[in-house]
Formats: sequence, C-alpha cells, structure tokens
Amino acid sequence: MTNDIIHTALRVSDIDATVAFYVDGLGLERNWEFTKDGVRNVYVGGEHCDFQFKYDPEGDDATGPGGGFDHLAVGVDSTDEAFERLVDRSDPPVVTEPTTIERIDRRVAFVEDPDGYVVELVERL
Repeated sequence: MTNDIIHTALRVSDIDATVAFYVDGLGLERNWEFTKDGVRNVYVGGEHCDFQFKYDPEGDDATGPGGGFDHLAVGVDSTDEAFERLVDRSDPPVVTEPTTIERIDRRVAFVEDPDGYVVELVERL
C-alpha cells in the first residue's frame, strides 16, 4: 500500500466561525472532534482527507496565510518502520517518538521535514 496524506492541521482564531465556513458554507462533513490540554480539535472533510482545525483559547497561535499551519499527517503501514526509515535516511528533528494514542487506537510519531514543518506519521488500521 502507498502512503497518503490524511489531514492538514491549521490553527484558527475562532473555531465556531471556521467550522461554520467549511461545514455550512462549503458543505464538508463535520467528522469528529476532541479536546486535549485545553486545545479543541475539530475535523471536517470529505471521503479521503480532512482538515483538522485547532483552537487554543489560551494560546497565541499565529493565524492567517501560512502562519496557522500546525502539521501534515501521512498515513503509513507501520509508524515504527516509517519512523526508523526516516531517522536512518534523513535524521530529522524528532518532535514525538512513536507512541500509541489510546483514543484513536493508532500509533503515531511526529518529525520535522527539512523546512521545519511538522509531519505526523499515522499508522493505518
């Protein structure tokens, strides 16, 4: 199986207005949401790819063109193998080593690409 982009995460200044824009305005589906460490995460999208919108009422998140990018998620067959391959070949800065997120029952890891963008490796079910 080939790897694929799962979602792109953007920081937003008004989660309700953002969700209304994409769901009510553009007709995308509101798929799921969770709150972790006070940050509300809402996923909207279609059949194959989601936007993850992150709202931190206590944060100083940059928003606007380019400033609100958080991370790009890539689906992989094995998070551990993809992580090891990246570390062996590219030696990227590691944000989070492979770990299991109980809430979604998936292994994930976070690394930075050559430009410093964060890439999440998400193991497919």
